Amino acid sequence: METPNEMLKQWMDAWLPRLEQALKEAVSQEQGFDKKLWQAMEYSLLAGGKRLRPAFLMLSGLALGAKEEELTPFAIALEMIHTYSLIHDDLPAMDNDDYRRGRLTNHKVFGEGMAVLAGDGLLNLAAETMADACMAEAPEQQPNALRAMQRILHAAGPSGMIAGQTADIEAEEKRLGAEGLAFIDHNKTGQLLCAPFVCGALLAGAEPSVCAALEQAGFRIGTAFQIQDDILDIEGDAALLGKATGSDALNHKETFVTVYGLEEAKEAAKRLSKEALVDLEVLPGPYGAMARALTASLITRKY
Repeated sequence: METPNEMLKQWMDAWLPRLEQALKEAVSQEQGFDKKLWQAMEYSLLAGGKRLRPAFLMLSGLALGAKEEELTPFAIALEMIHTYSLIHDDLPAMDNDDYRRGRLTNHKVFGEGMAVLAGDGLLNLAAETMADACMAEAPEQQPNALRAMQRILHAAGPSGMIAGQTADIEAEEKRLGAEGLAFIDHNKTGQLLCAPFVCGALLAGAEPSVCAALEQAGFRIGTAFQIQDDILDIEGDAALLGKATGSDALNHKETFVTVYGLEEAKEAAKRLSKEALVDLEVLPGPYGAMARALTASLITRKY
């Protein structure tokens, strides 16, 4: 009998090429005066990455009975939003990073102005993609699709990821303490790792109690993921990470490690991940097992 990790690898090997093709089709447009914009969007969107957010959305939805074709537009939109956030995060006015996913950051290749526009383009294209999917749904499914779209846009907006990024910038100038740090982790990273689980469930028409459990799991995974990022910024291998380490210290950022210490940070990441695995028991069958296997792998990730 195959283990959940073996099932996960087989599923990812089969599904990832389909996702990559869908992403490519969404941005591979030869236009006129805006050609460089589409090239910049494509450059970052197709640069690889873990594709965690789309994977969690697919596994959540599939476990609860949704179909791949119903889930895919929302998975694509999530990756567009995540990529836009990385493009903007790398800008000199933000984290000022030269490398992302093992290659030069968008503004280093296309210039700062075009990088801003590429991020804007991906965010708007994500909304268009979800809106198109909502309109294409059968009338009885449209409310679920609209709820999923609303959840993703809320997670990315000024009460979600952008709020966390705002606090993150504030943390460069003043100490926010444990409460401020929790706000950053909850919003900057947690929102876009929580939304996939909930959206998969919404698209499957799951009960509110299931959505609530997945909401809690997503925020725990998001916080653990951010803590692991803070740890890797100190201990990580730049070659594996695809970007320089030590940027948090360089930017005088307050992180879970600076507030609580390295060992406590490691323990917190493990504890939160294990608690999330319990929450994820609401996802049944092989896809649920694969979602838990993917979550468990984040505890020991090196990039």
